[in-house]
Amino acid sequence: MRALAPYASDPARSRGRLHAEDRGATRGPRDAFQRDRDRIIHSVPFRRLRHKTQVFVAPDGDHFRVRLTHSLEVAQIGRTLARALGLNEDLTEALCLAHDIGHPPFGHAGEDALKAAMVEAGGFDHNAHTIRLLTRLETPYPAFDGLNLSWETLEGLAKHNGPVASPGWALAEADAAFPLDLATWPSLEAQVAAIADDIAYDNHDIDDGLRAGLFTLDELLAVPLTGRGWQAVRSRFPKVDEQRLIPELVRDQIGRMVNDVLEETRRRLDESGVASPDDVRQAGRLLAGFSDEMAREERGLKAFLSQRMYRSGPVKAVADEAERVLSRLFEAYRTNVCLLPPEWQPAAPEPVPTLRAIGDFIAGMTDRFAIRQYRELVGPVELPEGF
Repeated sequence: MRALAPYASDPARSRGRLHAEDRGATRGPRDAFQRDRDRIIHSVPFRRLRHKTQVFVAPDGDHFRVRLTHSLEVAQIGRTLARALGLNEDLTEALCLAHDIGHPPFGHAGEDALKAAMVEAGGFDHNAHTIRLLTRLETPYPAFDGLNLSWETLEGLAKHNGPVASPGWALAEADAAFPLDLATWPSLEAQVAAIADDIAYDNHDIDDGLRAGLFTLDELLAVPLTGRGWQAVRSRFPKVDEQRLIPELVRDQIGRMVNDVLEETRRRLDESGVASPDDVRQAGRLLAGFSDEMAREERGLKAFLSQRMYRSGPVKAVADEAERVLSRLFEAYRTNVCLLPPEWQPAAPEPVPTLRAIGDFIAGMTDRFAIRQYRELVGPVELPEGF
């Protein structure tokens, strides 16, 4: 077994699970974090990610990313970083695989719709909903609600973007039941999962954006980071057709970003002198991340993708219609809560429990199920067929 760095999370020293489990049960030779990863992979919410929007709503093209394929790509990058840094790969993988599991249908458009619809009940946040889903709503076990994940996995999902000073209602509820030390920094595994997410969507959105025709290769190469990478690829393969070199550009850029994170993270670890997971939590700063130069160039790439892809006319038109669909679907359930399946109907008719029950049900929908429900309960959907 590969030795862990002293600042890595050790499953043998886990803070445990909210609900005690029978240690005598025979479920294979797995440690706490391996079990967490496997519980996530085998869960229904994880399977639903295959039909949830990444950028394009209900994409027709078989080659575009969805939440599931994105999560798998994040996990691959996360494991690479964790292995090189001596961190726990299984915990890192679990965090990468589950980081988007709380997203509603239609991506950020869907989240905006739920935030507005649930404002009287405290709003909606996909990260907090991930915790709510994994600790309460998903119920595959007879003895307790949720997947009963380890403290380290829940902590990493709750804080992978850093300390949480003002948790919303869903995260506050989960934290009250199983305190997650929200004011401190998360484990290095969680920090690695967060930067792996950035690396994955920065680069794979390049591929999807070019495939969808939202920008041209020449326009992309005006971005300094990708422009320099293209020169290196072209010098290695001067006679190869441009289209065949785009995957090579993406691979090279992922490699450069990964190497930059490794070098910068090692520098910060040496500088900080951390010697345990608790030292990482008390370090007072992010320890895993890009160098200043790479962070500046990565922001430039993000700005390009935001303008030419995420806020482009075709994507925005579909997102606006998707937001309208989800808002009107929410209102249909609010007007007649009996339209909800019996198991999702609130126990009490008060406004806050009702809004949260509707939000929980809609957040679990896939894109295509939300469209089907809208057609049944509201009317025709005018969403374009997709890219």
